[in-house]
Amino acid sequence: MFIDRDDEIKALEERSGSGKAEFIVMYGRRRVGKTEIIDYFVKGKKGIRLLGRTESEKDNLTRFSRELAEFFSDGTLKLNPFQNWDAFFAYIAEKTRNAGAIIAIDEFPYLIDANKAIPSILQDHWDRNMKNSKICLILCGSSIAMMVTKVLGHKSPLYGRRTGQMKIEPMGFFSSCKFFPKFSLKDKVYAYSILGGTPGYLLEFDDKKSISENISEKFLKEARFLFQDAEFVLREELKEPKFYFSILRAIAIGKTKLGEIVNETGLGKGIVGKYISVLIDLDMVKRDVSVTEKQAHKSRKGIYVLKDNFYRFWFNFIFPNIEEIEQKKQETLISRKIMPHIDHYASYAFEGICREWLWRMKLFDYERVGRWWEKEEEIDITAINSTTREILFAECKWQDDVDAEKIISELKDKSKLVNWNQNARKEYFAVFARSFGRKVKQSNVFLFELKDMKN
Repeated sequence: MFIDRDDEIKALEERSGSGKAEFIVMYGRRRVGKTEIIDYFVKGKKGIRLLGRTESEKDNLTRFSRELAEFFSDGTLKLNPFQNWDAFFAYIAEKTRNAGAIIAIDEFPYLIDANKAIPSILQDHWDRNMKNSKICLILCGSSIAMMVTKVLGHKSPLYGRRTGQMKIEPMGFFSSCKFFPKFSLKDKVYAYSILGGTPGYLLEFDDKKSISENISEKFLKEARFLFQDAEFVLREELKEPKFYFSILRAIAIGKTKLGEIVNETGLGKGIVGKYISVLIDLDMVKRDVSVTEKQAHKSRKGIYVLKDNFYRFWFNFIFPNIEEIEQKKQETLISRKIMPHIDHYASYAFEGICREWLWRMKLFDYERVGRWWEKEEEIDITAINSTTREILFAECKWQDDVDAEKIISELKDKSKLVNWNQNARKEYFAVFARSFGRKVKQSNVFLFELKDMKN
C-alpha cells in the first residue's frame, strides 16, 4: 500500500531528472515510510536501494558488492567484492560517470557506526569524481541525531555537498484516513489519535474491527509490534532511557511547563532542560508558544508537547500499565483504564485535526495557526494575518449536540483578552464539534461538524 507522498516523489523526480550529479539526504523517524518512498521512486528506473545493517563493515561491503554486481551485470565484481569503502565509492562513481543511475543507501547511520571515517571518505570521492558524474545519490537514515550531526551538520565532512534534503514527516489526518476505508469518520479520529500519522503504525490496525478490539489485540499483548516499538525506538536513540521515559510520561499526561515536569519527575531543573533539548533534537518533543507571541524563540511562556499521537497514547495508557499487560489483564485495562478515557484523550488530537482542516479551508490567508493562552485563559485555535489584521478564534469540542450559541458567546468574551491589533482587526469565530444541538447564524461565525471534515 502506497498512499500519498506526492510532494516527496515529485521532488525526487525533479532531482533525478536534472542531468547532473545529485546528492540527496533523506531522514525521518522510524516507520515513517522512507524506505517505501525510495522503493516507489526507483521502481521502473535504473536505480537500486542498498540497505545498511548492524553488522560488520566486511559483511556490508560483501553484500553491497553482490547486489551491485547483479544490478550492473558485473561478473568481475561478483568474484572480487569490495575490500574497503574507497573501492565502493570509486566503483559507483565510475559506473555513473556517463550513464546516470540512482544509488540509494538506506540506514546510512549503521555504516557510520561501523566506520566513523565513512563521511570523510565519501567527501573525498564526491569532490574528486562523483560531483562530475550523473549519479543520483540518496543517503537515508532513521537516526535523526546521526543524520543531522554526521551528514547535515556544519562540522560534518559532507557539509555543503548535498544538493537537496528531505525530512519525511508523519502523515496528516486526512492522508491517514485512507488506511481505514471501512472505519466511520469518528473511528478514524480515534485511530489517528492513537497511532498518529506514521504509516508503519497505521498499517497495524484492522478497520473491520472496533477501536477497542484493535487496542486490545495490537497494544495489550507483549509480543505485539505496537506494544514493543515505542520502547525499542527510544532505547535505540537514547543512552539513559529511564530519565527520558519519565519526562515523556510527564508531558504525555499534561505536565507541559518546565516546572511541572520537574515536579512530576523529581529530576533537577538542569537535567530536565538538558534532556528536553535532546528530545526536541530527536523530533519527539516540540516547544510551543502562544500564537500571538512576536518572538517565539525568545518567549518565556513556552510549553512542551509530544509531537506524535502514538507516543502520547503509549505513555498515557501502555507505559504505566506494563505490569498489568504482562499479567494478561487486557479486559480490565480496556474496560476500566482506557476506553472510559478515550474521548478525553482524543480531544487533544481533534484540535490538531481542526488546525489541519483550517489550513485546507483557508477562510483567509493565515500567517500562523496555533493555540493562544495567557495565564489561566486559553483558546484552542487562533489564526492571524498581520498584514490584513484578520484574526480567527475557534474552539474544538469532541462532543455531540454542542450548544454553538453558548460556545460562541464564551469565545467572544475570551477573544477580548487577546492583545493583538485590538483597535483595528477583523474578527471571525468558529466552533468544531462532532455535532451541534443548537446552532447560531452570524456573518463572521463558522460551524464545522465532523461530517463536514472530509477529504
